[in-house]
Amino acid sequence: MNGVATRLPDVTGWEGSKDYFRFIECEELRPSLVTDVLRGRYLGVVFRGVVPASTRQELITNFLTSPGRRTRGTDAPGEYLGAYHYNKTTEGYLDQTDAIRADLDAALDVPAEPLGELYRRLREELAADGIDFRSARHGGREACPGVFRSWLGQRDFALDPHEDRGQCEDVKQTGFEIQRVTQHQILGLNICLDNGSDGRLAVWNLRPDEETRKRLGVQYTGSPYATEWLTKSEQLWLDVRPGDIYLFNAGHVHAVEPVRDVNARRVTLSGILGFVDAETVVSWT
Repeated sequence: MNGVATRLPDVTGWEGSKDYFRFIECEELRPSLVTDVLRGRYLGVVFRGVVPASTRQELITNFLTSPGRRTRGTDAPGEYLGAYHYNKTTEGYLDQTDAIRADLDAALDVPAEPLGELYRRLREELAADGIDFRSARHGGREACPGVFRSWLGQRDFALDPHEDRGQCEDVKQTGFEIQRVTQHQILGLNICLDNGSDGRLAVWNLRPDEETRKRLGVQYTGSPYATEWLTKSEQLWLDVRPGDIYLFNAGHVHAVEPVRDVNARRVTLSGILGFVDAETVVSWT
């Protein structure tokens, strides 16, 4: 067949060593491993099976019956409860946070709630080094503590390849302290409440540089990245199971595999966190 060859864009950036580009696995919650990821020593950490089935089921039921549950659009089809800072003004994000806070608090009101427990233990771990861990703030208002998500997309990925740095540099949020996290490691946090046999996390050993992000037009969104642009980068797949908690450097391009089983769904409780300066770590959604 005759045709004109299409030149793929050059995608360049930072790549980690073999010792770095991996998930540390542990069967108990160890906050010191989270601080290792915050400091850039490893790509990520996964705590296997640390959330009991009874807790997961209660959280899922609260999410699926909450009057605050919403549907997300065609870019990443799914349902959620909470607030996203993505593509919003700072005030718009905080307004959404305030509007949904009562419903979110009600959904999280279960014994041994895992997001609060993880953050409590991480706060204690960081405090031992003189570091404060808190919710991100702006104008006396606090960011959303977490967001329930259920991805429903059935394309190659339920959530297409993207990185989280771009969304943290959006000019619509100039002055919001989360933008200073881009000088450090941006951690994505996910607590797996339910999953099918699929629903893996894909991560590429690439944190795209500013030149690449500008050229691809994703400087303030972090997406989309076509898979054919990423063929030169090493790819890692993480099996995700109900009860797992995992955190990783979300400045790397990453994606979520769809759950093909019609009787299963992928439900997570999620957040984002990172250093804004040497003495402060903040979280948001």
